[in-house]
Amino acid sequence: MTAKEIAKNAFMFLDEKKAIDIKIIDISNISVIADYFIICGGSNSRQVQAIAENVEEKLGKMGVEPKSTEGYSSANWILLDYQDVIIHVFNQEQRLFYDLERIWVDGKMVEIADL
Repeated sequence: MTAKEIAKNAFMFLDEKKAIDIKIIDISNISVIADYFIICGGSNSRQVQAIAENVEEKLGKMGVEPKSTEGYSSANWILLDYQDVIIHVFNQEQRLFYDLERIWVDGKMVEIADL
């Protein structure tokens, strides 16, 4: 599965669990760590965990397993690393604090319709 297909499916699975303000950033031209960052929020730690678990489960059923995961224990910021697609699921407070959208401002914001 291509990075673009993983990003598109991940977006749908994030949306299924009502992830807040899902952003897809194409960082392929500015970084070698991944092609896409997907950033979203949840209203509380339970929702953050449910969002991340849904993505991991559904992509897993498609044969796509994360290289690594971090943050499940606190569920303030869960990172799912699918090599070319890195998904960040934040609680709203942590999302505002880390402000990854600002840090990766040189990346290109991608609309789901463009994937």
